[in-house]
Amino acid sequence: MDLNRQMMLDRMLHSDASYNGRFLTGVVTTGIYCLPSCRARKPKPENVEFFARPEEAEAAGLRPCRRCRPDLFYRDCDPDRLLVERLVARLRADPAAYGNVRDLVLQSGVGSSKLNELFRRHYHTTPAEMLGHERIERACRELVTTRRPIADVGFEVGYETLSAFNENFRERNRMSPRRYRQLAAASRFEIELPAWFQTRRVLAYLGRDPASLTEVVRDGVFHFAIHADGGPVAVSVTIESGKARCRLEPSGALAPGCGCAVHRRVLRFLGLTIDPQPFERHLRRTPQHARLIAGRRGLTIPQTRDVVDALVWVVVGQQISLPIALALRRRLTELAGTRVNDRLFVPPTAESLARLEESHLRAIGFSRRKAEYLTGIARSVVAGSLDPEGLRERTATEIERTLLKVHGLGPWSVHYLMMRAFSLADCVPVGDVALAKSLMEFFDLPERPSGPQTLELMQPFAPYRSLATFHLWTRLGEVQ
Repeated sequence: MDLNRQMMLDRMLHSDASYNGRFLTGVVTTGIYCLPSCRARKPKPENVEFFARPEEAEAAGLRPCRRCRPDLFYRDCDPDRLLVERLVARLRADPAAYGNVRDLVLQSGVGSSKLNELFRRHYHTTPAEMLGHERIERACRELVTTRRPIADVGFEVGYETLSAFNENFRERNRMSPRRYRQLAAASRFEIELPAWFQTRRVLAYLGRDPASLTEVVRDGVFHFAIHADGGPVAVSVTIESGKARCRLEPSGALAPGCGCAVHRRVLRFLGLTIDPQPFERHLRRTPQHARLIAGRRGLTIPQTRDVVDALVWVVVGQQISLPIALALRRRLTELAGTRVNDRLFVPPTAESLARLEESHLRAIGFSRRKAEYLTGIARSVVAGSLDPEGLRERTATEIERTLLKVHGLGPWSVHYLMMRAFSLADCVPVGDVALAKSLMEFFDLPERPSGPQTLELMQPFAPYRSLATFHLWTRLGEVQ
């Protein structure tokens, strides 16, 4: 284990569920071993031993706690995770069945505090946020696949009034339900930007590579392209007067649903899938940490266009500087991407990457190991053994566990993916050099923190550590 004893004692005393799976707590006086998150009465430190696996604890003569059931957790039978997964499955199947969070609590069979803790741990959100998200997701599908009246759609997904439906729909999709329904055949549309949106910062991030072939900021206009059934579609996004005006230029006829796909990509690129305001309110409680956001209120996390693009980026960017990583990505795009016009490409797909041989990648500057990782991941996606987009419906716990099994991905890569590709709110890419350097400066430390120290320093920012990470990167001007 790479954690020191004091760190583990501290996490045990705080019943920190984020450390479940990293170590076990054994109590020699009771003969029981527990997960770090166990809520049982805390033992005296001198009576505690730590173990990496249940087998080690049992070899020392300890038995599993009947309250937190570490034996089941390590057999992937965590009863708490199963409880919240089943509840979310029922919610997704029929969001209108739950009028409010109290209904979710009653259905779960646990208390509201416990349910909130489970949602935070396994989905990085709250029951209320999940309920709202699933209602609007169902409404989006109904609006584009049926011609039912908008009011009927709102009532069907669980809203009691049309005004409540409209308000919540606008907040999440940045347009009215009526406008969203028109997206299916639209070559132009507008997104309403929130008051906190920082245009300059977002465009600076999107344009951080002036020579990019896939995401281009030119004269204040953001350009990108996507694949659609009718062929590649170039998209331009002009931000002015509190709106993002989007224009599509398909190579052929506009494919059904293309507008909806572009709308979702624009929300992701502009960072509108994550609301920074709860994080900023959270920091107001502790002035010593609130200075992190000074001068950067409204900073959010632009998301990658999709999970495959993020997987490519983490492999390309491992253990090299940002400028070199950007150059390597451009070469890969020229090799395996799809040209749309004289400047713009759609990034490589898993299929185009899977067709590459190691020699192709070595020729453009990839190391043997990076080439092996990239083609291996792409071929896993094509073969179906890795379903990146399907992971979006799973818990954060399962996303992390699945990605850590992928050859070429370590804890840094996985938490980066969770933060940038899955919009998960409480991630820490431990091992990131820029993050450690920024923490050292922010807390005025004599040296860069180790991995365990990084987790300890980031704890006050939970459950919004993804945004805290992005702020810390931005402080150094090393946003990845």
